[in-house]
Amino acid sequence: MTSWQFQSPLVRLQQRAFLLAEIRQFFGERGVMEVATPIISSAANTDQQIEVFATDAIHPDKQQAYLRTSPEFFHKRLLASGSGDIFEIAPVFRRGEVTRLHNPEFTLLEWYRLGFDMSDLMAEMDALFQLLARRFNLLVDKTQLTSYQSLFKDYIEIDPFNVTDSWLNEFCHGHGYRGSNLSRTGALDFIFSILIQPQLVDLDGLLVFHFPIEQAALAQTNPDNPKTCLRFEFLFRGIELANGYQELQDVEQQRKRFENDLKWRQQHHKNALPLDEHLLSALDSGLPACSGVAVGIERLHMCLIQAEDIKEVLGFHALNS
Repeated sequence: MTSWQFQSPLVRLQQRAFLLAEIRQFFGERGVMEVATPIISSAANTDQQIEVFATDAIHPDKQQAYLRTSPEFFHKRLLASGSGDIFEIAPVFRRGEVTRLHNPEFTLLEWYRLGFDMSDLMAEMDALFQLLARRFNLLVDKTQLTSYQSLFKDYIEIDPFNVTDSWLNEFCHGHGYRGSNLSRTGALDFIFSILIQPQLVDLDGLLVFHFPIEQAALAQTNPDNPKTCLRFEFLFRGIELANGYQELQDVEQQRKRFENDLKWRQQHHKNALPLDEHLLSALDSGLPACSGVAVGIERLHMCLIQAEDIKEVLGFHALNS
């Protein structure tokens, strides 16, 4: 097979079409409206763990534009405008490694539910996954739930909220990390990916909730424990499929988080990025109480057919685009 050809069996196209149709039916039955939002924006995602693609400016007063890493900012502008419940199946772009689980261009399913708290959305995420597993004839056990803190305690006997940054860095270096000191988030992510996720391969579904506040991004602080936030992830056999928040509505807190991201980026010699003032204005005008979650379509497809590499479901990927 030559490199110009689709690099997977053509049945993968049929599976993907079936998968997307099932997702649309799922949301249609729940009255969640499908939307389409811009791929290019004059603002960017400041997240410390995400690198964006830049391109020519689309606004006469701006120097650059950016390919979206998620439709989240536009979705919140829609929600604040009165859209009601929405979802989008969106092409997104993130600079980074090409691995068996990563491609610089991929597809996100992202949706927002008004009046849902984190637990409500966790249940809906699981309902969608269980439905799709049945449609793809994948037998799965009942999804388990655990807190981030319990996961660390149960699998590596560490309380992630009761150790110092320096201790975490020493621990990472003792388990194979080579490099300069990591941020607290970076160290916890290293431990999670290297030591914990490989132990989760026998769990068909795992909902992990109450992540550290340093990893809140756009999630609310947990009112019962300010060291944590109202964020969750859904994992299938150790692979992250979904990341969800009970959404932050406080504009000043969100601006502070963005500014802290930019300070961190400057300290680590990363590109400066413009804040999304439109998003902040939307929050200031009043974002309705809601929760939202994003699911990687290609990873979901991989898991449903038990593929080992994302290229098996992409066909056209970074190495043959």
